[in-house]
Amino acid sequence: MRKESFQDLKPTIWIGKRGATSVMIDEIRRQLKSRKIVKVRWLRNTEVDPESIAASAGADLLEVRGRTLVLAERRSRSPGRDSRNI
Repeated sequence: MRKESFQDLKPTIWIGKRGATSVMIDEIRRQLKSRKIVKVRWLRNTEVDPESIAASAGADLLEVRGRTLVLAERRSRSPGRDSRNI
């Protein structure tokens, strides 16, 4: 999916006043398996750290705009491309 098309993607996960709970992270993981890309929105009065949500869900953070973030399923790296692999 190209970056220009993220705007057309509808949010499938809404983070409420409780913030990003473990149940919410599990739902993000479940949707990433089936959809590959997930758009998440949150309320104005909710503090959200997009990078920590991506790390908790094991996803790549593609874009953050306002109160919206886009996550993609993390691609598995091939053993030869990992710089720590000697």
